[in-house]
Amino acid sequence: MEATLRLRNQPQKKLKVTEYSYTMELKWLLCVTLLILGLVDVQTHDVEEDHGDDVIDIEDDLEDGVEEVEETKPEASSPPPSPKVTYKPPVPTGEVYFVENFDKGTLEGWVLSKAKKDDTDDEIAKYDGKWEVEEMKDTKLPGDKGLVLISRAKHHAISAKLTKPFIFNTKPLIVQYEVNFQNGIECGGAYVKLLSKTAELNLDQFHDKTAYTIMFGPDKCGEDYKLHFIFRHKNPKTGKYEEKHAKRPDADLKTYFTDKKTHLYTLVLNPDNSFEVLVDQTVVNSGNLLNDVTPAVNPPREIEDPDDQKPEDWDERPKIPDPDAVKPEDWDEDAPAKISDDDAVKPEGWLDDEPEYVADPDAEKPEDWDEDMDGEWEAPQIANPKCESAPGCGTWQRPMIDNPNYKGKWKPPMIDNPNYQGIWKPRKIPNPDFFEDLEPFKMTPFTAVGLELWSMTSDIFFDNFIICTDRVVAEDWANDGWGLKKAADGAAEPGVVGQMMAAAEERPWLWVVYILTVALPVFLVVLFCCSGKKQPSAAEYKKTDAPQPDVNEEKEEGKDKADEEEEEEEEAESNEDKQEEKQKSDADVGSASQEEEEDEEEEEEDGKPTSEVKTKFWCSLSRSGDHVGGPLVIFNDYIA
Repeated sequence: MEATLRLRNQPQKKLKVTEYSYTMELKWLLCVTLLILGLVDVQTHDVEEDHGDDVIDIEDDLEDGVEEVEETKPEASSPPPSPKVTYKPPVPTGEVYFVENFDKGTLEGWVLSKAKKDDTDDEIAKYDGKWEVEEMKDTKLPGDKGLVLISRAKHHAISAKLTKPFIFNTKPLIVQYEVNFQNGIECGGAYVKLLSKTAELNLDQFHDKTAYTIMFGPDKCGEDYKLHFIFRHKNPKTGKYEEKHAKRPDADLKTYFTDKKTHLYTLVLNPDNSFEVLVDQTVVNSGNLLNDVTPAVNPPREIEDPDDQKPEDWDERPKIPDPDAVKPEDWDEDAPAKISDDDAVKPEGWLDDEPEYVADPDAEKPEDWDEDMDGEWEAPQIANPKCESAPGCGTWQRPMIDNPNYKGKWKPPMIDNPNYQGIWKPRKIPNPDFFEDLEPFKMTPFTAVGLELWSMTSDIFFDNFIICTDRVVAEDWANDGWGLKKAADGAAEPGVVGQMMAAAEERPWLWVVYILTVALPVFLVVLFCCSGKKQPSAAEYKKTDAPQPDVNEEKEEGKDKADEEEEEEEEAESNEDKQEEKQKSDADVGSASQEEEEDEEEEEEDGKPTSEVKTKFWCSLSRSGDHVGGPLVIFNDYIA
């Protein structure tokens, strides 16, 4: 029987060994592949580091403004120098109403305000903030100058005339300029005002009340980051102007105020009343002047009648107390909510005569205690030490429990109000101030551009103003100005590794993230490649009918030459008993075949399907439970 079971289990064992070997081959193949890819990646990264700084990608529009400086061969110990981007002042490629790049180094054409703010203390009412034309503190483009707000906590006002007034007709309006918060920004703005064409306009007296047509640009105070687009709309009936604010952008604007980089702000206003607000040539807000501003350009056609009053008998109550309800006779409104527990019993050992607190016997009156001033001195109270071992001290009182008969104040139930008329609203009447302006784009013409600002932060950098009607002209101007700054900043920025190191210096906890990011994948690769499924030993199995792997064969596969020689000696000794073993094996096989036929008959009686597979087995019979390498016997077996 034991020999038969071993014969049955032999094919399953060989299948497991084959699967295990195949799995290990896949693991080692994957491990080797990962190592090869890692070496290739490292070599590629080294090549990129050696040559990446020698290349700078600049857009085709910047070809006229970018020159590659020939580099001399550096010494072996020194890193290659960063490529330089040569600055070339931008030139407008079409008709413009205003353009300014400040590269002349002067404020020629600009007017400093000498006005004072109304309703403000004289000390801070003057527009005496200082302006300068200079390069940025950390400029990457020598020669690129701009207008810099120098003073902090001061009022600043400066303006310049357009080449000709801008009239809103059939062409769009495009306003564009650059801002760099070199020191960040605490509270202040960097917006521009397009000053309306009026007879009263005097740039020498430019102040916060000066009429403007459009206000556009960034503004921040506290944690409120704004990008204004405000226009003043004239009421055709009354002639009064009202400010209309575009909806707030959905984009997060914080980075533009805190990263200390130069950003490009663009407003595009079209004759069809659509508008776009862009930062760095990316749309962050858009809409329509008729639908996406507050308050709306056009008032409602109807309004509530201010003279209408609610009737005295108007009933707005949806529910009322049931007038037919009667308080039950057994309803006791005077019953208390809490009553003493009559079943409570005073705990044994309760000290009725001992107070909960007693005077501290160790306390002493302070030497500087004045009874005339401080009164009679009394020792501070402490918990009575006698009460620590007792369930309680003082007069015992029964605990309070909820009163089962408590019902509270009786109130009649609420029912639907049969006279309910709903919430009253005044009637609608035609709006006497109604008008319909379907072309709010046609605003008041403007003839000057100005900066009227208050800031708690200094060194706000402005550059490359342009006002035109052609979007291509504005984009060319941006590419030749802001695009050049962006290219220079990109060439001077450190690589990915340098940026990671710099970030870790500011935030040391990033070192933990870096270590985990590198160590965890390495650990997983090692664990995957070097670990294998542990095969159970023969001692873990019991001698049952359950299929078992042939542990002896697995051990034989791992034997060294000494084990093989020992097996040969054992086989030589066993050859002497071949005839005896063969006879014994024939008898065992006969009995095993009989038991096999009985098993098959039992399975057929149970109704279980069987599949006969004719298999040839080679086996080594055992004697007295020990493997002695006996004679090999060939026979056929049918396995269900």
